[in-house]
Amino acid sequence: MPLHKVISLPKPIALPSVDGARRWWHRLTPHRQDRVAMLAPLAAVLLFFAAIVSALGYLRVEEMDREQEAVQRDVEYTQQRLRLRLLERQEQIMRIAREISNRELDLDDFRQRAAAMLDQYPEVQGMAWVDDKQRTRASLGMGGNFSGSLQSSNDVLSFGAREAGYTLTREVNQPLYIQPPRAKDEAPMLQMFVPLNERGRFSGVLLTEYSVDGLYRYGVPSEVSARYAVSLQDANGKLLAGTSIPDRKLVGRVMPWSNPANEYAMPVSPVGAGLVIRAQAYRASLGVIGSGLFWLVSALSVMTAWMLIANWRHTRRRVQAQQALMSETNFRRAMENSMLTGMRAMDLQGRITYVNAAFCQMTGWSESDLVGRTAPFPYWPDSDRDNLASRLEEEMHGNTTPGGIQVRVKRRDNTLFDARLYVSPLIDAMGTQTGWVTSMTDITEPNRVREQLSASHQRFTTVLEALDASISVAPLGSDELLFANKLYRQWFGVQAGGHLQLVAEAGVPMNTTNDEASDSVDSFAGLPTTALPDSDSESAEIFITALGKWLEVRTRYLSWVDGRLAQMVIATDITTRRLAEEQAAIQAERAQTSSRLITMGEMASSVAHELNQPLTAINNYCNGMVSRIKEKQISEEDLLGALEKTAKQAQRAGQIIQRIRSFVKRSEPNRTPSEVAIMVAEAVELAEIELRRFNVRLNHYVAARLPMVMVDPILIEQVLVNLLRNAAESIDSALRQTADRIVELRVLPRHIDNKPVIEFSVQDTGKGLAPEVMARLYEAFYSTKADGMGIGLSLCRSIVESHLGRMTAENIYNGTEVSGCRFSFWVPLTEGSALTYAEPPAPQPNLG
Repeated sequence: MPLHKVISLPKPIALPSVDGARRWWHRLTPHRQDRVAMLAPLAAVLLFFAAIVSALGYLRVEEMDREQEAVQRDVEYTQQRLRLRLLERQEQIMRIAREISNRELDLDDFRQRAAAMLDQYPEVQGMAWVDDKQRTRASLGMGGNFSGSLQSSNDVLSFGAREAGYTLTREVNQPLYIQPPRAKDEAPMLQMFVPLNERGRFSGVLLTEYSVDGLYRYGVPSEVSARYAVSLQDANGKLLAGTSIPDRKLVGRVMPWSNPANEYAMPVSPVGAGLVIRAQAYRASLGVIGSGLFWLVSALSVMTAWMLIANWRHTRRRVQAQQALMSETNFRRAMENSMLTGMRAMDLQGRITYVNAAFCQMTGWSESDLVGRTAPFPYWPDSDRDNLASRLEEEMHGNTTPGGIQVRVKRRDNTLFDARLYVSPLIDAMGTQTGWVTSMTDITEPNRVREQLSASHQRFTTVLEALDASISVAPLGSDELLFANKLYRQWFGVQAGGHLQLVAEAGVPMNTTNDEASDSVDSFAGLPTTALPDSDSESAEIFITALGKWLEVRTRYLSWVDGRLAQMVIATDITTRRLAEEQAAIQAERAQTSSRLITMGEMASSVAHELNQPLTAINNYCNGMVSRIKEKQISEEDLLGALEKTAKQAQRAGQIIQRIRSFVKRSEPNRTPSEVAIMVAEAVELAEIELRRFNVRLNHYVAARLPMVMVDPILIEQVLVNLLRNAAESIDSALRQTADRIVELRVLPRHIDNKPVIEFSVQDTGKGLAPEVMARLYEAFYSTKADGMGIGLSLCRSIVESHLGRMTAENIYNGTEVSGCRFSFWVPLTEGSALTYAEPPAPQPNLG
């Protein structure tokens, strides 16, 4: 079956009919009809002018395209001429290079061939034969002056560009073109380096220098240079030879119709981008756009448009003046009706001539009820009529109050409200007073707010007066006292001396002078005076001798109500707290001393055993020496040896006793810069006595080059001794084998929370800590030992935290089985202490 394809034709464009245009015109307002009547001719003129400009512009673009194509074609032709000329010279030079490499040319033959090329080809300026040791075998026309004389010296490569080209040619082993830098007075040149290869080995280069000006004169066709400004340029656009038309961009800015210069540039092969040929077309006329027809059409179009615009603007100004008058009248009426302030106007006889909508809304009376009325007015309260009448009389005589007067006004429903009236003369356009104008504002709400603020201020003052802290405020750099509560007045009176004394003894800056220079710049310059922060307050604890009290002083800066920068001081009596802190410190010191005594008491048997060894040795040495002296069987040398051994044992016993005495001696806490290694050594010496009793081996490692720490060494030793004893007792209670009875003590530098610290860790091989024990580990008077008092770990933790450190405990697991416990604590380093961390070696056992 044949398929019939339905083709839908486009609908014809519906053009507006004459009747439709007429109806549209009559629907417009007269104002819009005037606008369309004026703008339609102007639009037609502008469209005609745009069509003429578009046609002329199209012709100009076509002309420019044809000129550009001609320039491009001639530049490509010139580039081909230069390329063939360079390739011919390159082929001849490479032929000479091959003959040199094959040793078919000697120095005299080379000089003859080079002289022939220089004479035959003017663009070739010089040639040089350089061997592989950068020595010039022969050269002609080389050097800085290009005199053309034959040279055979070794200074051809003395110029930096030639030496660089030699090196680059040796690396790439290919013919190479280089444009060397030149001095200001030197002519531009082009260097070609051809490598010499003797039996596959680099044996030097054949250097040829071209004159760029010679290439231009003998390589650019005369018919091209006659039509264009042809130039040879380097890669940066710098002129090397030829001519160039000045840049016409500036001219184009001043004269938009100026013809742009047609130009084209391309690199010269085989030199590459280092040598570019550029041609610019000469201009002898302004082109089509500068013709008289264009200017005639433009002038007529501009004149017609100007006349139409002037007529339209004149008509529009008249319409705008009428609309402005109507808008001004409506605006003034709307503004008067929208004001929240009531306005009333009276003539010189006191008769109301005008009231606005706000005045009527405030009083509840309509405009017809008030206009034309004289005193007494219906909105006057009956009880205030005499007072208001006298005030009105004063106003009519010109006795007005600049700040206004406060009166009561009666509404139509007999309710009253507070109002403030401002009266001023009513002056007409001629400068004559025609009456009085009064503005009325309802101030009932502001009065209520003012009363609330007053009550709030009274409550606030009552609270400040009842505080148990002294509060005072004084401006910076002044003896004036801005505020002081009751307690301040009881302590210091009503002067600012107490405020200044508190600030001075608390160490807070009060003066506003700059001590760094002799100028009067305020040291608080830059501080905000309107919105100061509520934080960043400074506090200190001081003792006031006159009061016999310890006070905690807190200060902060604030902006006073008058804008001045002030300082508030809050002083709280902390005498009771300071006494309690002193008693607590004394109790803590006694607890620490008691703990050390208890520790030594528990270690008494071990200490006695430790002392018994040197004492027994001393007794044996003494008895032996007595027996041998009596029998006269000892020599002087044997006697001295025995006495030295006796003294050594006595010294050992004395050291043990001295260490115990310094450990249990009661002393005030004294934090001094202490060496970690010495503290650890003294604690280990005391703890080893107990460790040997439990048959426990101690491995300890202290990192090298640890900085000094600011601690009380006796308290830190007490913590280490307690932890080591607890570790030994834990191992003993776990019934470990002899090989597993080990306690490890490590002291290493760490970084915790980005702070450098020294960490002490004690690890045992006991049974670890049960969960219920871990939860109550540092609880006072809680102990897992049958005879323990439960103050050891609690006291250790208090000592560590008093040094701003932390103490932790954790179990060590071997798989799922607990294989020991580790107690660690750290103390922070002082600022400026250097932390040097070295990887710890394997710990060495210290056997007792």
